[in-house]
Amino acid sequence: MRAALLFALTALTAFAGVDDTFLIRGATVYPVSGPKMENASLLVVDGKIAEIGPKVTAGKTVKVIDGRGLHVYPGMIDSATEAGMQEITSVRETADINEIGDFKPQLRAVIAVNPISEHIPVIRANGITSVMVLPGGGIIAGQAGLIHLDGWTWEEMLIKRDAAMNLLFPSIGGGGGFSMSAGPTRVSFTESKRTYDRRIKQLKDYFESARRYQKAKTAGGAGFKIDLAFEAMIPVLEGKMPLIVNAVRERAIREAVDWATKENVKIVLAGVRKPGNTLADLKAKNIPVILGPTLTLPMEEDDPYDSPFTLPNELYKAGVKFAFGSFENQFSRNLPYQAGTAVGFGLPYEEALKSVTLNPAQIWGVDATLGSIDKGKWADLMITNGDPLEVRTEVKRLYVKGKEVDIDSRHTKLYKKYLARP
Repeated sequence: MRAALLFALTALTAFAGVDDTFLIRGATVYPVSGPKMENASLLVVDGKIAEIGPKVTAGKTVKVIDGRGLHVYPGMIDSATEAGMQEITSVRETADINEIGDFKPQLRAVIAVNPISEHIPVIRANGITSVMVLPGGGIIAGQAGLIHLDGWTWEEMLIKRDAAMNLLFPSIGGGGGFSMSAGPTRVSFTESKRTYDRRIKQLKDYFESARRYQKAKTAGGAGFKIDLAFEAMIPVLEGKMPLIVNAVRERAIREAVDWATKENVKIVLAGVRKPGNTLADLKAKNIPVILGPTLTLPMEEDDPYDSPFTLPNELYKAGVKFAFGSFENQFSRNLPYQAGTAVGFGLPYEEALKSVTLNPAQIWGVDATLGSIDKGKWADLMITNGDPLEVRTEVKRLYVKGKEVDIDSRHTKLYKKYLARP
């Protein structure tokens, strides 16, 4: 009986591994970390890349995929999303992005991810295999996490639970808002400055409290009590976890960089639109940037019409490492086209491809396992019939950790349904 059970478990284990072992033969492979390989073969064993080259062989039982006329790229990474955390914006019960309070470093965005969200299949159908999910609300919103877009639970999807801490850095806003009773409202500069100064002081005080907690923990003692919020701040204070700092304009960027220098913390700037003369400083301090969509309008009416399109090339020429993020659900699927648009306005193609693959993997500290097609890395792959940064290209097959993922989505199902309408 015991022998039979052992045999059954062994057979089950062997069967489970079949799906993530295969050979792609005769394709054009784009490693991203190196030059493309014509008529190459790619062997995946147990979900990881085992061999790449012109003459790769495998056992007779290994599944072979004919790659002739097709292209193989690493899966893309969206560096800022709400994927799985919000289903329908207008239905509050389906949104789990914001929590009450200004300082919530102990909260983890990945725990709120819904693995069966309808948005996920739509996003990955365009070759996106991983996303960074960001919490919102307050000043320190919580921990952003990196996940795969496949899995039954958030634990199965998880790549890095605490990839960064999301900081909504205070800024002096302009304009005002809208009241249902009074209509448009205006906020004076004096009032905006007062609010800004108050929130900056709150941030400074919180970091001081976190450092006192860190010292008290190191010292130990019978009276020491664990505080989950301050406990979550320790990796930030030690420089092990970067802060995602949202800063759009030159003034906000300078203030954020100066603040980070004083606090001696690592930061990644997000949502940059008008960096002005800050790029040389960002390069010198080795501060990476997460850009929003290029397919958008200029910020000001007198800005050049192509300012969003040329910004990626400006960062590249300045030597600033950058990646793209959608910062939402709605257009996350358009991630490759944001990079592709930048190519038409000066960004070298190789750099555009890196901005959605290897660059984000390096920024979030997972380039040892993701971001390029190299031996030993997870087989996050897409097989296409052309350039994935082009709208006309189709993703024929998609793999997450060597497992083929269904690229059907709500979009394709509706297309097929109405195509067959009598």
